[in-house]
Amino acid sequence: MDAVFDTVIIGAGTAGLTAAIYSARAKRKTLVLDRKRPGGMASTTERMENYPGFPGGIHGRELMKRFAEQALEMGAEVVREEVARIESEGDIYVICGAKGGTWRARSVILAPGCEPRKLGIAGEEEFTGKGVSYCATCDAELYEETSVLVIGSGDSAVEEAVYLSRFADEVIMAVVHDEGVLDCNRSMAEEAFANKKLKWLWNRVVVSIDGDDFVTGVTVKHLKTGELETVNCDGVFMFVGTVPQTKFLEGFVDLDRGFIVHNEQMETSRTRVYAAGDSAVTVLRQVVTAASDGAKAAFFADRALCEEEEYRRALAQAGEHYLVYFYTPPVQRSLDAIPEAEAVARKQGIPLVKLDTARFRNVFREFSGTEVPSLFEVTGSRVEKKEFLCS
Repeated sequence: MDAVFDTVIIGAGTAGLTAAIYSARAKRKTLVLDRKRPGGMASTTERMENYPGFPGGIHGRELMKRFAEQALEMGAEVVREEVARIESEGDIYVICGAKGGTWRARSVILAPGCEPRKLGIAGEEEFTGKGVSYCATCDAELYEETSVLVIGSGDSAVEEAVYLSRFADEVIMAVVHDEGVLDCNRSMAEEAFANKKLKWLWNRVVVSIDGDDFVTGVTVKHLKTGELETVNCDGVFMFVGTVPQTKFLEGFVDLDRGFIVHNEQMETSRTRVYAAGDSAVTVLRQVVTAASDGAKAAFFADRALCEEEEYRRALAQAGEHYLVYFYTPPVQRSLDAIPEAEAVARKQGIPLVKLDTARFRNVFREFSGTEVPSLFEVTGSRVEKKEFLCS
């Protein structure tokens, strides 16, 4: 495609759709790409009771439908396509789809989300949605007054098990460790051990999930004796981590165990590329925090585009040979040196472009600026730092 979007957002979950709302509302030409229909993991939640503004709760699918409708109403475009890779073409990013489509963008927001980690044990795929679940807050109410089994022993597994105990009569914990050993923090472990609804199967691993049309139980193996036993239950909840959907980003931006590294402005290691949502490095993965991430990413993307546009307007008047002076009001000597920079420009007979680093952060970074004030001479594509300034 020849059209260049101001912002292309990869991922149509909570973070991606929020970013689309904010970006389109800022009058940016905005595109959202996702291999699935809009909504992400949040749309699988049976009832969301902790999203502000909805006393009594709201179905995740309904909430995400509203997000998508609002993004479209604001003017964003949504295309169903899996992204295979992202390439750089000068100042433009080229997003390449798995089916051959390509889109060009001045900025990119990465919000591909995560998926629950699966163990691949017998019956897991067959009974997903029929007794196998990966989200207690999504499905706990379906198991009221029943018996459920939880696989996992980390923070999320124990926290979700305690939550499940509000609904189920019995929550069985299948743990691979010796008795009393959990991978969660101490206070959470103490709370779990004090919960009379939690039952413990130590040194056990689930080898199969059994049932007919729905789950009726599991087969577990004792890791020390090798003995197999059947455990009856009505549902199985698996909490063995999540997998960020960032394989296509390897080598493009910095990743930490697959999660996208970013700073407080949601910026990644690439200029004008931002991260948001569950696939980004974060301490909390909730719908409300993903929405916050998306809003911030769109805000900073818009600010970077404004910076670029203003800089290009300044260069349009400067020609091929000019000086660029970087200053910032908090550094008094950078203000005091402005007359000196202007004198250098007059002496050389070339224009002077003065830029505040607070407003032109990305331009300063592109010049490899490390200190303020700084003066650079630009001749075509050649950039030379003027070391004599303020010496």
